[in-house]
Amino acid sequence: CINSMTKEETLYLTDAMIKSGDELDLSLLGKHTVDKHSTGGIGDKTTLIVAPIVASLGATVAKMSGRGLGFTGGTIDKLESVGVKTEMEPTEFLAQAKSTGISVIGQSLLLCPADKKLYALRDVTATVESIPLIASSIMSKKIASGSQSIVLDVKVGSGAFMKTVESAEALARAMIDIGSAYKRGVVCIISDMNAPLGLAVGNSLEIWEACEVLSGRGEKNLYNLCYEVSASMISLSMGVTIDKAKQMVNDAITSGKALKKFKEWIGAQGGDVSLIQDTSQLLGAKYKYEIRAKESGFICVLDAEKIGIASMSLGAGRIKKEDSIDPLAGIILSKTYGDYLNEGDTIATFYANDASLFEGAEKIVSSAIMLSKAEPEKKTLIYKIIK
Repeated sequence: CINSMTKEETLYLTDAMIKSGDELDLSLLGKHTVDKHSTGGIGDKTTLIVAPIVASLGATVAKMSGRGLGFTGGTIDKLESVGVKTEMEPTEFLAQAKSTGISVIGQSLLLCPADKKLYALRDVTATVESIPLIASSIMSKKIASGSQSIVLDVKVGSGAFMKTVESAEALARAMIDIGSAYKRGVVCIISDMNAPLGLAVGNSLEIWEACEVLSGRGEKNLYNLCYEVSASMISLSMGVTIDKAKQMVNDAITSGKALKKFKEWIGAQGGDVSLIQDTSQLLGAKYKYEIRAKESGFICVLDAEKIGIASMSLGAGRIKKEDSIDPLAGIILSKTYGDYLNEGDTIATFYANDASLFEGAEKIVSSAIMLSKAEPEKKTLIYKIIK
């Protein structure tokens, strides 16, 4: 962490972590296997959206995802909020991927066990931020998982681990170098995480928002990012131009193919498809509470990290690994960065099964939002795409 590592040292570490456990052979799934990874952020539900889009177009997404620690649940927590089974034997995992084009499970003990031990050690020794250690941790799992193509969404900003575009780019290039050494196609998208991604922060709430995007609706930044990530995954795995891939992605959403594939995936993996048919059930927490604007103005600051902390305080995240998550808890924002609020407008709706949590969460959200009379400058959603 202090002296960093050379490119060669990083490769040796990655290789050692891969060889510490099993490697998945996805060859029976054909040539078009593609994985994606996000470095995480507030309201990041991209896997839930891009996996069915990509699978509906003929590529195969067979991936491991993590649980959340901190602000919100991870992809696995979100899937479990609708009853999806996230632990499978390798043969079952591959069989589902072959039949539906998607299979997403929790991180297996058999893949990269050395990484789990190193990660726990980094956590307690304040060495999490080392770029070679982050790159080798992410890429060892991606390579051991077997996909031929990998799209990485590297977040930057207040709600992300990487706070500057420069550090995010350094991480992206380190991961591309590792991918090249293993003859994997890798694309890195560096995207903004200064404000939450989309409007929903919380587990079942984010499933609801994923359904909105797959239905052709949804907040524009979330929609646009998923569009770019999906197109990169299709271009890389199917060998088509990025323009052709974007046209294919648009068709998958507008035709309803992507939403149909999402329902098929949830059902195949043991989830409750009725929750996807009637998404209002996903907003079924016992108590709801609206916070309203005390003055008028444009939202010029929407601190993603504080929104995440507020959502966690309502029960949507965990501080320690053994903590339980309330799948129905969280926040749905009514407005986002750059939007205009009139006095009295709803800023956000809180969802919780314990009404006593609202007061503390309101204080946090109130401190996360600043208004101005002048319209703020537009923010960049995607800073760079590196291949």
